[in-house]
Amino acid sequence: MHEGRTRVGRGGVIGGRLRPVLFAALYSLLLSMAAVAAETDPHPGVKWQELSDSQREVLARFEDRWDQLPLARQQALARGAERWGTMSPEEKELAKERIRRWHEMHPDERSKMRRRMREFKSLPPEEQARLREHFERFQSMSPEERRALKEKFRNLPPEERRKLREELFERKKHRDRERPADSEG
Repeated sequence: MHEGRTRVGRGGVIGGRLRPVLFAALYSLLLSMAAVAAETDPHPGVKWQELSDSQREVLARFEDRWDQLPLARQQALARGAERWGTMSPEEKELAKERIRRWHEMHPDERSKMRRRMREFKSLPPEEQARLREHFERFQSMSPEERRALKEKFRNLPPEERRKLREELFERKKHRDRERPADSEG
């Protein structure tokens, strides 16, 4: 046995003379892996070029900063642009009006609306459907009917308005108490 060449321990061939070679090989492997990783996109977002022509047209104002947007924002914008392409001209005008009103809102009002939307989304589907139905019924009323309903509520004596609010609150509490039982069955 050739001690100087086959010994693996401290100061041996692998431990001594080959150590710098192994270190260099490992180092170059790590560098090449880092280079490959750097070539791949660290932000696996939606590529601007992968958007359809109509999506790029709708999102044109984002083009110069598209790569800096978070993935979730890119995906939401891409979905919105896709949905925009399927809307009728009337739906587009309504959406533009809603966007305009949103931007005109005070930041506190927008926060309040976001909070209400989160609350709505946390409701059970049946409750969401009930609220949508009430909203749609209210929306289907003529402006005069809506004004009359609002006026009727405002003209209630304070005690009756208080009772109505308490009744609505109690209904909500009752539904909230029933919700866990409903989900268990």
